[in-house]
Amino acid sequence: MARVVKKPIRKNGRTRPRPEPAFDKEARSACGNAPIDLYFWPTPNGWKITIMLEECGLPYTVIPVDISKGEQFKPEFLAISPNNRMPAIVDHDGPDGKPISIFESGAILQYLGRKIGKFYPHDERGRIEVDQWLFWQMANLGPKAGEANHFRAYAPEKLSYAIERFSNEMSRIYGVMNTRLGDRECRDLLNCGHGVRRLGEPGRALRPRPQRLSECQTLARNTAASPGSEARPVCPGGSRISRRHQ
Repeated sequence: MARVVKKPIRKNGRTRPRPEPAFDKEARSACGNAPIDLYFWPTPNGWKITIMLEECGLPYTVIPVDISKGEQFKPEFLAISPNNRMPAIVDHDGPDGKPISIFESGAILQYLGRKIGKFYPHDERGRIEVDQWLFWQMANLGPKAGEANHFRAYAPEKLSYAIERFSNEMSRIYGVMNTRLGDRECRDLLNCGHGVRRLGEPGRALRPRPQRLSECQTLARNTAASPGSEARPVCPGGSRISRRHQ
């Protein structure tokens, strides 16, 4: 049973309990009485879902999956995420009021958007507009940024071909993002803001316009769990909570 962890706030040298924000009424209605279980570790893929849950105002319980210890290979987690990757969620108030488990961050984002009615249009044209950029992130920004970061920062030997190839690809991808964000808000690229700071400093590729991604990067700081933490309910509050992490 997850327990509530209340972190104290210091004010004028004194410690007082942190007030718990009220759940969004619409989100509470959509979620029923049970928070969503979020199987999470603080990585860009995990942040996608904490960002979405916060912005939707949905209550959720963080269940850490320590990938450095191989917890993603435990049978109980594989029953939820057979690809042994987090994040994954269990919504105890799923379709028809029955529990449902979902893995893959893109599928989770689509499900949450449909469930709460935020960030995911009801009309087909609007939904296609969001879907194409969601899949663009899943197929381009996320994987290529990971590959560039790996060969530049973690590979046992420096392979100039791989470094140049993926750095050039990231420059192209960031160019696509810059063009998209040129005269738009970043809501349809909300899932992209988590990873744009992940590349190593030396020789890093072209970066997206910081003024357009500042909101997304702020939301990405809303990490609901840190290494060594335990399962705990999280009180959502959308950007209000996110901005406390600036």
